[in-house]
Amino acid sequence: MIKWPFKKKTTVEMPATTVVRLTETDSTNSYLRQHAPQTEEWMTVVTAEYQTAGRGQGTHTWESKPGENLLFSVLTHPVMVPVRSQFLLSEAGALALKEVLDTYTDGITLKWPNDIYWNDRKLSGTLIETSIGSGHIKNCIFGIGLNVNQRTFENDAPNPVSLAQILGHDIDRELLFKQIVAVFEKYYRMLESGQYNVISTLYHEALYRRKGFHPYEDSDGRFEAAIVEVGDDGLLVLRDKDGKFREYEFREVKFIL
Repeated sequence: MIKWPFKKKTTVEMPATTVVRLTETDSTNSYLRQHAPQTEEWMTVVTAEYQTAGRGQGTHTWESKPGENLLFSVLTHPVMVPVRSQFLLSEAGALALKEVLDTYTDGITLKWPNDIYWNDRKLSGTLIETSIGSGHIKNCIFGIGLNVNQRTFENDAPNPVSLAQILGHDIDRELLFKQIVAVFEKYYRMLESGQYNVISTLYHEALYRRKGFHPYEDSDGRFEAAIVEVGDDGLLVLRDKDGKFREYEFREVKFIL
């Protein structure tokens, strides 16, 4: 097992980014909300070896054995992104993860809204929390769980997979972490420079099930549909086989795997 060279808590500086390393915390998102620096630094990252209350979307939890995966949160202050277009933040974060993971394996896609999939299996999940003030996005926290070296999963998640399972060997987590932070900075700079169309186009090209008809389920039952687009507001637009357009907010439609 690869051991990271830190004890209970250390703080190190990467170019333009502050990185805080923890051995254990309840959740890195919660830690950032409670201990974020008062000054609006460009980017702050908190990573932990283990989370006692790691969270997914809604009421879901995130399973991760101590010292085997990457668990981290990124705090940014994207005041330049219009509130009505805040889904761009989700797109940029997902694209950063995909760009790095593409260097490790083929078959990486982005399952709406921001899960990372390898074929039909979930490799990473992101919980995004934003705060808005004076008509601007004040803070945005990306909480990311990436399955790296864990080989067995015990909770009821239907389709988890890790890089080690895909590649057949353990991964250097420290190297992977540094790669992700560097590419995250790249996409954040793209947001700062207003490259919204580029980000949206890349996101749509990377979507899981972006071509063809596939099974879904909503409150009215199962149906087959093709993805039309994901709007700037994050709404998923599908077209069913009768030609009807259907719009969904997150958790209003289920992908049938």
